[in-house]
Amino acid sequence: MAGNSDPLTPRAKLAVTAGKAVAAASRAAGRGSGSVIGGRVALKLDPDLLARLAQNLDVVLVSATNGKTTTTRLIAEALRAAGPVVSNALGANMPAGITSALAGSSDAKFGVIEVDEKYLAGVARDTDPKCIALLNLSRDQLDRAAETRMLAENWREGLAGTKAVVVANADDPLVVWAASSSPNVIWVAAGQMWKDDAWSCPSCGGVMRRPGDDWFCAECGFRRPTPSWALSGDHVLDPHGSAWPIHLQLPGRANKANATSSAAVAAVFGVPPQVALERMYQVQAVAGRYDVVQFMQRDLRLLLAKNPAGWLETFSLIDPPPTPVILSVNARSADGTDTSWLWDVDYTRLTGHPIFVIGDRGLDLAVRLEVANQHFQVCENLDQAVQQAPPGRIEVIANYTAFQDLRRRVGN
Repeated sequence: MAGNSDPLTPRAKLAVTAGKAVAAASRAAGRGSGSVIGGRVALKLDPDLLARLAQNLDVVLVSATNGKTTTTRLIAEALRAAGPVVSNALGANMPAGITSALAGSSDAKFGVIEVDEKYLAGVARDTDPKCIALLNLSRDQLDRAAETRMLAENWREGLAGTKAVVVANADDPLVVWAASSSPNVIWVAAGQMWKDDAWSCPSCGGVMRRPGDDWFCAECGFRRPTPSWALSGDHVLDPHGSAWPIHLQLPGRANKANATSSAAVAAVFGVPPQVALERMYQVQAVAGRYDVVQFMQRDLRLLLAKNPAGWLETFSLIDPPPTPVILSVNARSADGTDTSWLWDVDYTRLTGHPIFVIGDRGLDLAVRLEVANQHFQVCENLDQAVQQAPPGRIEVIANYTAFQDLRRRVGN
C-alpha cells in the first residue's frame, strides 16, 4: 500500500542501479529497450526486489489474452487524475520487465501493471495488489502457455482468497470461473466476441448454453453472474444506473469494452467514471497500435493481432472493401512457434479486400487463405506489398514480432 518510507535496502538499491546500467548498455548496443535484461540482472542481485518496489504503491494488475496493454494504458491515464503513476507501458509483462518498470519511478502513488497470463499468480503474491483486472482468456501461444482451461485453473488457485478487488468480465465463462475463488469481485459486462474456447463448462465439463448474451451450464448450474458495470453502445453503465459517454480515439468495440473495465478499476481508487473516461480520450495509440503512419507516400494503419480472438476483433474495425490489407505473421519465441492457430481465424471476413501477405510464416498464412478462398499475393517484404497495393489507406495487421518489425521499418 502507498506510503512514504523507503522500502529499499542497500542491496536493493545496488540491484536497481545495476539493472539500469545493464538496460542502458543494451539500448546503446541497439538491442531494444533493455528492460527485460535489466530486470533479470536486478532480480538476480535481489530476488525480493519486485516486492520491495511495489511496497509503497497502490497496485493494479491487468491480465488477459487480448487487450491488456491497451487497458493498462487506459487505467494509467484514468488514475493520473488521483496521483502519479508508474506502469510497464511498453508491454514487458513478465517479472523482469515489471521490475524494470517499477524501478524507473520513485515518486509514484499507483503502479498499473500489465501481467502475462502465466505469471499472474506469482506477480500478485509479490506486489500485494489493491485491484486485479481480468479481461478474457482464449487460445494463445499454445506451445508456451498451455490450453485455456489450465490457465483459468491456475488463476483460480493463485487468486483464491486474495485481498484484492477483482474486476472481471462476466461474459467470459473462463474468467468467471477463475475469479469466483476471490471473495471480492466486481463483475463487468464487457462482451465476448470470440466464444470458441468456452463452449464447455469449466466447472463440470458440461455443455454451455448461450441464449443471447447470457450463458449457463444446464448440468451444474454454473452461470453468468449479474454485472454491476456494463458496456451499452457508446456508454458505460455504472452500478448506480448512470450512463457515461465513452470518449476514445482508439477504434472498435473491443476498446470500448477495455474502457468499461478501466472505468470500473478507476472507481475502486475513487476516480469517478466521468473523469476516468474523459482522461482516456488522450490516448491516441498504444505502443504503436492503431497508429497511422506515412510510408512510401502511403497512409498505413498499424494493427496488432496475436491470436484468433484478436484477429476477429481487428477484422471488425478495419475499413470496408476494397481497402487493401497487408497481413504479416512470424513465429518467433515471443509469438509462440506454433502457427496452428491460423486455422481458427475466419479469414472469409476479408472477402473483397486486396490481400498482401508478408512475414516469416507468410507461406503458412498463404495456405490458410487459399483454403478460405481468398484472393491474395505473397510479397517479399513490406516495401513490395505497399508498391503492389491499390490506392487508399492500407490496413496492416501483424502478430507480435511481425508488428515490431513493421514499426522499425516505418520508423515508428
